[in-house]
Amino acid sequence: MIKIDKLFMNANVVTIDKDNSRANVVGSYKGIITGVWTNEEFDSVKEDLQNSEDVIVHDLEGKTLMPGFIDTHNHLLMYALNKNQVDCSSPKNEGIDDILNNLRTYRDAHSDDSWIIGYGYDDTLLSENRHPTRHDLDKVSMDRPIFIKHISNHLAVANSYALQLAGLDESVQNPEGGHFGREEDNSLNGVLYEPSAMDVVYKFAPLPTDEEVVKLMGLASQDYLAQGITTSSDAGVGLVFGQPEYDLHMVALNQGANQLRMRLMIMYELLSEGGQFEHYHADELHEKIVKDSNGKAKLDSAKLFQDGSIQGLTGALREPYYCDETLTGDLILHQDTLNAYVLDFHNRGYRVTTHGNGDRAIGSIIEAYKHALQSNEKKDHRHRIEHVQTATLEDLQEMKNHDIAASFFINHVYYWGDRHKRVFLGPERAERMNACKDAENLGMLYTLHSDCPITAISPLFSIWAAANRITREGHVLGEAQKIDVLEAIKTMTIYGAQLNFEEDRVGSIEVGKLADFAVLDRDPTAIDPKEIKDILVAMTIIDGEVVYEKKRTAIK
Repeated sequence: MIKIDKLFMNANVVTIDKDNSRANVVGSYKGIITGVWTNEEFDSVKEDLQNSEDVIVHDLEGKTLMPGFIDTHNHLLMYALNKNQVDCSSPKNEGIDDILNNLRTYRDAHSDDSWIIGYGYDDTLLSENRHPTRHDLDKVSMDRPIFIKHISNHLAVANSYALQLAGLDESVQNPEGGHFGREEDNSLNGVLYEPSAMDVVYKFAPLPTDEEVVKLMGLASQDYLAQGITTSSDAGVGLVFGQPEYDLHMVALNQGANQLRMRLMIMYELLSEGGQFEHYHADELHEKIVKDSNGKAKLDSAKLFQDGSIQGLTGALREPYYCDETLTGDLILHQDTLNAYVLDFHNRGYRVTTHGNGDRAIGSIIEAYKHALQSNEKKDHRHRIEHVQTATLEDLQEMKNHDIAASFFINHVYYWGDRHKRVFLGPERAERMNACKDAENLGMLYTLHSDCPITAISPLFSIWAAANRITREGHVLGEAQKIDVLEAIKTMTIYGAQLNFEEDRVGSIEVGKLADFAVLDRDPTAIDPKEIKDILVAMTIIDGEVVYEKKRTAIK
């Protein structure tokens, strides 16, 4: 007898199994898939189903049932916090005056002495084509601290009062891996490059209460569920305000505010000397996370950064920036330091994840991983590099040779592709940014991600971007690096499961796997690829339970 307590019928089931088979009916029991059938197969077995009057039948009315989407790199907590901050993004803000007006509106609505914090400004989309400065922000307030973050989250701008609170003046020395923007007379202009400089100021901002953060995380996770995401990796626990973030994740999960399956990349500071997990082996920390979250979260990796943002001119390139032949960006850590961190985490059983946008940073990360593997060979480690914007074919080949996985920030092609071609990288390098087709041809493990809140959380948009490579201005950037729609879907389903060491549990619709699904109003494999981003998610299901529904389709 086949046990079922949920039936999903009248569906176009895209299984993403090894044969890319199709079906029409899926059954599950206690959150596990127990049957996948065509209509004809279901008619022949339905008498053998062990069910009762309590079985819930979902008539999907011809909609497409797919594995739940897996976003392998985003920042849920950071996105949540943005919900209580000032939106400084473009095109909403055409110029600096628009940003200042929005900051004034927030100031007037919150008439106290609290910090005014904004997010999302993009200097390259502002009419002035420059960063705001402390002098601009001072027009909003001279007696309240103001701090606004760049769209990349690798830069920020503080007003004079915030700089004073941090004790900064022109005598301050640049921190390792970052620097302070300056005027021609060497005075600080308020622009802060990279987290090491940003944190010097931001650490003085008061933390929101735990209750506020958990509530915001609940709202943020609902946005993720509405996009069909069932598994999400927070790509830097501890990145925003350090050690408290771990406990906040646990509370949000245990209170049910966050219903997603979570994987946690733990910032290297928390795993190093003085950090809350400095003495933990990876197995011990994984067990702690599973226990503390009641099985709702798992350890993903130890997280490092080796460069910044290309649009912030801090991504580390081998050749100079197209717009400035004097700049090649910055490595955050000296090679020996990076090698030591990676080897320590590798020896303690951690999978290591490192941020690398520029090809020089990517090469440095590969060197560190090779050093660790030569010191302590380990099979199936699945160490990974994040974003991989400008990896050369040779870089990808080296990654393949050493079983290093890639997670591409594919949305970059749409949001910044035009400016990378004209301003930052030039035509040749821009054409092959996010070289997904090369990765596919090499047979290496790779996924796509949104890096939310850097770009909106939408797997369907990322799939659209990989299949079409259309920029904001409507140009195709890198025709040769397009991948087909089914391959793009796999990068956010079964390949994501493989990157997460969970290919036996999720990523495809097969008997024995978890009943995690996304229900779409159209089949992305059967329409014009240019329309994929406009597909609507009708329902999201985790463990067989509907956790998001746009339009009710369930009946008892």
